[in-house]
Amino acid sequence: MTACKIEVVGLRKSFGPLAVLRDINLSVDTGSVVALIGPSGSGKSTLLRCLNLLVIPEGGRVRIGDHSFSFGAGARLPGVREQARFRSNTGMVFQHFNLFPHMTVIQNVMEGPVWVKNTPKPEAESLARKLLAKVGLSDKIDVFPNKLSGGQKQRVAIARALAMEPAVMLFDEVTSALDPELVGEVLGVMRDLAAEGMTMIIVTHEIGFAREVADRVVFMRDGLIVEEGPARQVIGQPREEATRVFLSHFHNRG
Repeated sequence: MTACKIEVVGLRKSFGPLAVLRDINLSVDTGSVVALIGPSGSGKSTLLRCLNLLVIPEGGRVRIGDHSFSFGAGARLPGVREQARFRSNTGMVFQHFNLFPHMTVIQNVMEGPVWVKNTPKPEAESLARKLLAKVGLSDKIDVFPNKLSGGQKQRVAIARALAMEPAVMLFDEVTSALDPELVGEVLGVMRDLAAEGMTMIIVTHEIGFAREVADRVVFMRDGLIVEEGPARQVIGQPREEATRVFLSHFHNRG
């Protein structure tokens, strides 16, 4: 089994005339954490969506674990069932929580295992309780989402993604819609996942968190990877001028 859990080769994606991803090459080792940073519109979120097949690329190849898909001329696109199976192995948490408002917290977390993986309800409930304890929400299992804070909703969303027992986790700006005082509780859960060895790609503007938790940082701009390397090196001593300019905004703010 290869040590590389995620492999992206020559990935391309356009929306009309706009090239959003241009020849992206990236590998993520098993158990490592990669942070994607860069200005808005640089292609970070589109890259995550391509990894989860929420957006179908126009060229290149994506492999996560043993599952590999090629895109472009002559490539056979994955069918709906194949895509669903692939996604169930690739947990994704979004900026907006997307919880089911008519379901309690525990029902939200149980839903995927019961309906996608045919997990028996008692087993799914046991798993959901364990995961809600892991994210610090054991006291909220019977509460509806409209009674939760933004940070609590995001922690439920993380538990819901983990309930599918994915091989990797993708986080897309999961703290950017939160009030500042709630950011820490969500980053704490992500910090714990990293410590447990979960393979993760994190799109974030929390530069301090990226430096602390990520093994590697990838700086993107205009659909290209401009610089990548060890987190502390890229953030502390970037080689590229574009990276330095981007990071200077955060240093100045601090």
